[in-house]
Amino acid sequence: MIKIISGKYKRSNLIVPDKYVRPTSLLKRETIFSVIESYAMKNNIKLYNDKTALDIFAGSGALGLEAFSRGIAKVYFYENNIEVIKVLKKNCFKICSEKNFKIFEDDVILFPPKQLPTKISIIFIDPPYNKYDITTLLDNITKIIDKNTIIVIEFDKNQNLAILDRLKIIEEKKYKKTTIYFLQLIY
Repeated sequence: MIKIISGKYKRSNLIVPDKYVRPTSLLKRETIFSVIESYAMKNNIKLYNDKTALDIFAGSGALGLEAFSRGIAKVYFYENNIEVIKVLKKNCFKICSEKNFKIFEDDVILFPPKQLPTKISIIFIDPPYNKYDITTLLDNITKIIDKNTIIVIEFDKNQNLAILDRLKIIEEKKYKKTTIYFLQLIY
């Protein structure tokens, strides 16, 4: 089990699938939200109210549900493992009502998001290490976001992340096995 860190559902337990996932640690989740909230405040970006988060390679849904607990209106999750989806659904129904989330049961690499009905404020991308080249995914995502969207990528520290020319790194945090990149469109 892992817990929601902050917000309306602080200390709520989330189920973590027994296999197939690598949940983002409490320390990393605290860092992620500290960085994006601080950046949003400094740049006058409204992160939460009436906004949407996109949680790609969602696993337990901890990142998207943390955003919901902090005030995001809706979360779209992408997950394609049937066993993991069962756990993700349980976690979503524990924290949200059905109108506050949607789970796309697709391989996001093969079926990337084309258009979502609301503005995306935050995108979390936490792919399995050494399994996907997410360059094409990033290319597709940059077509559906605006200049205020913050993209958070948790990536294997030993792997190179190709950053597209139209994206800029606004922050980077390094850990033992992981680097977390915070990106935004260049305008």
